[in-house]
Amino acid sequence: MIELSIIIVNFNTKKLTVDCIKSIRNSSPNVNYEIIVIDNASSDGSIDSLEKLKIRLIKNKENLGFAKANNQGIKISKGKYILLLNSDTLVKKDSLVSLVEFAKNTPDAGVIGSKLLNTDGTIQNSVFRFPTIWKSISHYWFKNNILNKYSPSTDIPTKVDAVVGAVFLITPKAFKKVGFLDERYFMYFEDIDYCRKIAASNLKVYYFPKSEIIHIHGASKAKNEYLIKASKIYHGVINYYIITFIIKISQLFDKITKDEKH
Repeated sequence: MIELSIIIVNFNTKKLTVDCIKSIRNSSPNVNYEIIVIDNASSDGSIDSLEKLKIRLIKNKENLGFAKANNQGIKISKGKYILLLNSDTLVKKDSLVSLVEFAKNTPDAGVIGSKLLNTDGTIQNSVFRFPTIWKSISHYWFKNNILNKYSPSTDIPTKVDAVVGAVFLITPKAFKKVGFLDERYFMYFEDIDYCRKIAASNLKVYYFPKSEIIHIHGASKAKNEYLIKASKIYHGVINYYIITFIIKISQLFDKITKDEKH
């Protein structure tokens, strides 16, 4: 039985993705796993390189974005646990084993994130607090920091608001309650949205520092300049609140309509 499905989205990051896959295999994972790569219509020869590796490969004819591509991988996955892994990551020894073991032994876990490291070994901010409407407005007008991203100064598992989506383990309980990523987020903030839904479902988001992953921050998105321009941070956050507001208003309207009928 496959315990862990590792899902990687690739877009013109051939070398990064290949190195990521090699690091998974070299990390001595004592866990039965599969690797699923979704290629978002890369033009850098990624397909030729990926087809030589023993992985499951989805070849999209256009760039479907991060959320939709990950959902494609989830739909064909066979593992009990789902790990969404950025292409610009390198897995350190035993990090996957410890991540899965922690998930098994933590009944209230919905999402688990690893400790992220920079390439020089320093700690990278791995978690953040939920943004608020005021923070999004403040960032828009005053360019203040919006996400309060930080790294907990602890070596023990810690409950947090949200973890960075570079390493994002979803438990079976979480998927049963929350389901797929919201595809209305083309790129950015789908991790925040998912963690909010986890909290609403009475499960927890954990930062698990025993599992260490090197994150070559920003490398996997640098190739797509038009997307970066379109996804400036305040647009994403304001969009997040617009979508959430519309959904809540719709739910309220439905409730009022039902009450009137009774």
